[in-house]
Amino acid sequence: MAFSNKFASYAAILTTVSTVVTFVFAFLAVPRSGPLCASSCFGYPYTESITRFPADYIWMYLAIVGLIIYTVLMVCIHRYADSQRKTFSQIGLSFALMSALILLADYFIQISVIQPSLLLGELEGIALISQYNPHGIFIALEELGYILMSIAFLFMAPVFFRNKLEKALRYIFTANFALMVISFIVFSVLYGINREYRFEIAVIAINWLTLIPSGILLSMIFKRSLQLQEIGSEATTLETAQKSR
Repeated sequence: MAFSNKFASYAAILTTVSTVVTFVFAFLAVPRSGPLCASSCFGYPYTESITRFPADYIWMYLAIVGLIIYTVLMVCIHRYADSQRKTFSQIGLSFALMSALILLADYFIQISVIQPSLLLGELEGIALISQYNPHGIFIALEELGYILMSIAFLFMAPVFFRNKLEKALRYIFTANFALMVISFIVFSVLYGINREYRFEIAVIAINWLTLIPSGILLSMIFKRSLQLQEIGSEATTLETAQKSR
């Protein structure tokens, strides 16, 4: 159990680091199409995107690594959960796995399919899956993936109840879900089916801004649990030694 908490602490801090780095590179990949594009915008069928490889795709490589670490962290949280609350953590882990699988597939397709197809002149269907299509499959899968991530956070929230650190984390996880729902409703009301990638940007930001502080708090929580285990182990050893005298 001590090793598990130590491993979980590393996974938590790596989640924060990977999310920060991914956030920076994603921010630098400015929109080249859609409602937020300011200049040099790509139009349908977005074949000009060949000029933006790999600059606009670096963040996806980083996001793939981050999603793998995130999945490991969710497993660690499930293992950490009190036995009476493992039903919640199991549900949360299930949604986390669905989220990670959808997003990993989405990013990997962009990296492995789009560019080779454009270079070979295989343009059939490219526009529908291109990340530059503001209402394409890539955007829809990202929205779905990060909605599921928010649901995962909601079900992981009840796991944390023991102290102030854990309660703070619980509030962050719950607020994440609330903000996701509110943003979806707002963008849907304002733009309807023409919301383009506005909600996608919002839900990504909500989840990444949740992962950054959560990783730090989780690292502290796992370290504290490890310290308590070590103290308990030392006390048990001392008690055993005294009884044997």
